Amino acid sequence: MQEPTINELVRMWIAGWSVSRGAAEAVDEPWGWTIDVGVVGHVARHVLPEPTEADVRKIVEATTAPGTWLKLFTEDAVVRPWLGPQWRFDQPGYLMTAPLAAERPEVPAGYTVTTWSRGGIVRALVRTEAGHLAARGQAGLAGTVAVPDQILTAPEHQRRGLGALVMRTLQNAGREAGADTAVLVGTPDGRALYTSLGWTTRSPMASLVYEPEAETGAEAEAEAETGPEAG
Repeated sequence: MQEPTINELVRMWIAGWSVSRGAAEAVDEPWGWTIDVGVVGHVARHVLPEPTEADVRKIVEATTAPGTWLKLFTEDAVVRPWLGPQWRFDQPGYLMTAPLAAERPEVPAGYTVTTWSRGGIVRALVRTEAGHLAARGQAGLAGTVAVPDQILTAPEHQRRGLGALVMRTLQNAGREAGADTAVLVGTPDGRALYTSLGWTTRSPMASLVYEPEAETGAEAEAEAETGPEAG
């Protein structure tokens, strides 16, 4: 069986991500997709699986709404020269995939796990015996694809295997719902966890948001600068 291309994997990712976040259906563009998200700080996003300088510059020139994001599947250093100071780099991401198999994760002593599904989203909630939130996560389901999303562990419960418990619980729930492949974009910290769980990195992703006030602030700071350079 032929491996999916990066373009196909990105399309799978945004299908499940849009379900998870309640975003609009992705709109096809010559260079990728546009997704209306409609929340404060995240009005919309443009997703380019194979970004070119010409396409990115065209999008940048047409962007006027703060909170517009770019998701560009390449290294930060590649796209940095194409964008001005009004575009802020978020932490880099990594497109990752894993086949789904039956999972029976062991729950550490002192914790319980609850799962439920609604509206194409499966959720996993880990609590202490006293009912306190310890970890959580969800996955958007889109046909044969499950997209884990918003995985978090409360600071006081970290390093106890709860992130892995949430992931394995979601993977098993996705498989039971008919999915056979999981796709996500992980942070640098998340990447280490997912790799330990058998996920494979497919592509880096540069993530940027349009913040026009950032350019004005940078200019003002440069004019008023009297101290040493910031790190």
